[in-house]
Amino acid sequence: MSMINYASREINCKLVYYGPGLGGKTTNLEYVYNKVAPNSRGKMISLATETERTLFFDFLPVDLGTIRGFKVKFHLYTVPGQVYYNASRKLILKGVDGVVFVADSQLNRMDANIEAMQNLYENMAQHGYDLTRIPFAIQYNKRDLPDASPISELQSALNPGWPVEDPARQRVTVDPNRPDEKLVDVADGQWIERAPYFEAVALNGDGVFDTLKAISKLVVKTLG
Repeated sequence: MSMINYASREINCKLVYYGPGLGGKTTNLEYVYNKVAPNSRGKMISLATETERTLFFDFLPVDLGTIRGFKVKFHLYTVPGQVYYNASRKLILKGVDGVVFVADSQLNRMDANIEAMQNLYENMAQHGYDLTRIPFAIQYNKRDLPDASPISELQSALNPGWPVEDPARQRVTVDPNRPDEKLVDVADGQWIERAPYFEAVALNGDGVFDTLKAISKLVVKTLG
C-alpha cells in the first residue's frame, strides 16, 4: 500500500490499469504521460513482451494539494493483457492502492473482458486484498467503434454490483460523476454497491483524465 517518503515529503501511491489484451491500458498511460508537465513526471519504463508492453511511470499531480504536509505522488502501471503473463499481472498488483479496469467495448471482446475481470478478483484475493473495499473504477474504452456494446450490457456483465454487508455503508450514494445514477442502492431487497465507471476513447484522450482523476481522488480519500 502507500509508502511515505519523509525525505521528499511525499506519499507514494500505486495505481494499476488492468484489463484484457489490447483494450487500451497502454494507450491510457501514454496519453497521460504525454499530457502531464515534464517536470512533474518520471521516466516512462517499458517492459516489452512479444505481444504487449507493460508500462510504468510516476507523476506528481499539482491539483490534489497536500495531506498533512505531504505531496501525493502516483505510480501508474499497466499489466500484460495476455493470460499467460499471469505471474507478471499478480506481481504488479502487489502493494496496489487503486485499480482501473479498462474494458474493451467491442461486442466480440466481452468474453475477454469477463475473463480479465475474474482474473483480477482472483489475483487480488491471492494478495489478501478485497477489490470491493479499495479504490476501484471501470473504464469502458473504444466507445467510438460501431460495434461497441451498450453500456447497460457492459455494466450487467462487468459491474453488476456486490452486496454491502456493513450497516454503516448501507445508504443510498449518488454517483458524483452521474447524478442520475447511484453507486450504492437497494436492488431486490439487497444493498448493492457498484464501481464508478467512465466511457472513453483513449486514443484521442476522451475520458482518460476523468478516469484518472476519479481513481486518484478515491485513493487520496483513503489517506486522509
